[in-house]
Amino acid sequence: MLLNICAVLVGLIVGMAFNMALVVLNTILYPMPEGVGFDDPEAMEIYFSDLPFMAFLIVLIAHVGQAFLGGLVAALVSSKAAMSCAMIVGSISLILGILNMMSMPLPAWMMIEFPLYLIAAYVAAKLVLSRRVASATERVGL
Repeated sequence: MLLNICAVLVGLIVGMAFNMALVVLNTILYPMPEGVGFDDPEAMEIYFSDLPFMAFLIVLIAHVGQAFLGGLVAALVSSKAAMSCAMIVGSISLILGILNMMSMPLPAWMMIEFPLYLIAAYVAAKLVLSRRVASATERVGL
């Protein structure tokens, strides 16, 4: 049980670090105008309306990547509950994504990422589980 809790926490930390790295890269590529901050919704709406599609695509990759990479790490760390740990990371990422969408004036099309959080975490866990099965089969000599 403790190992699974640690797996989820480590997965969340790694996933969030990946997310933040891409978000920082995005702000370097597409800097906010002088004086604009996240605490000013009207200025943020103007800033977001001027951003190119690629800026939003990077954010989408960051968010879904958080669920995938975090789910992958959680599944790797967990010995017996890889799928559950990965899906917990995906679910928490989904909740945080919804909160993020509610707090910022992001374009409505970005809601497409919501189901992708769970799909990404599921695929990550399936990769780990198939690797484990292949490794076990190899050891047995089948």
